[in-house]
Amino acid sequence: MDISTTLNTAKIIIAIDGYSSCGKSTLAKQVAKEKNYLYIDTGAMYRAVALYALRNGFISQDNFNQKALIDSLTKIKVSFSHNSELNCSETYLNGENIEKEIRGITISNHVSKIAQVKEVRAKLVEIQREIGAEKGLVMDGRDIGTVVFPNAELKIFMTAHYKIRAQRRFDELQAIGDDITFEEVLNNIVSRDNDDTSRSENPLIQAEDAIVIDNSEITQGEQLKLVLGHVNNKLSH
Repeated sequence: MDISTTLNTAKIIIAIDGYSSCGKSTLAKQVAKEKNYLYIDTGAMYRAVALYALRNGFISQDNFNQKALIDSLTKIKVSFSHNSELNCSETYLNGENIEKEIRGITISNHVSKIAQVKEVRAKLVEIQREIGAEKGLVMDGRDIGTVVFPNAELKIFMTAHYKIRAQRRFDELQAIGDDITFEEVLNNIVSRDNDDTSRSENPLIQAEDAIVIDNSEITQGEQLKLVLGHVNNKLSH
């Protein structure tokens, strides 16, 4: 079998981890589209649980009733559906499209606390592994290459200067009409970095065999080309 045939038939798991607002989801979607792979946004799954907790009064600025959330996990169903008009995957919570609602700063301010709960992580990791059983998958998050799929054939770890990440996030929120200051976004980035790297349950760490990409000074196009080179290299071996 020649290499071109191998590239067309082989399937691998591509794990993309990294800090918040590094463009993990954007890259993962691009790679999935190029390779005709399934894309799963694990961050959206945690955001969906955060929204459920917020709606049910389990979490607020000053309080977090973890027991109430844990007791309600069997009532939470997170799923994805492809929007053919927008050509993207959208997140659903118990059958409701929540894609827009989970992207604002309010959910961002709570999602790291949700992700620290081991019972929540266990439930979502189980779902993620079920989805990836057939390979041909691109998944991004905080612990995909270290916990969810430690044997993933390709692991990418993304980083960028925190001020650059904050500016990117601020621009995104401004574009959707979110009334927020740059300082608030910057503080959120710094806080989430601290939560993600210091939590006791599966903290954000770089897998030993991950390829590190600092995208502070490169374009999305350059980044995609770089990663696709690594993907094709894995598929050809």
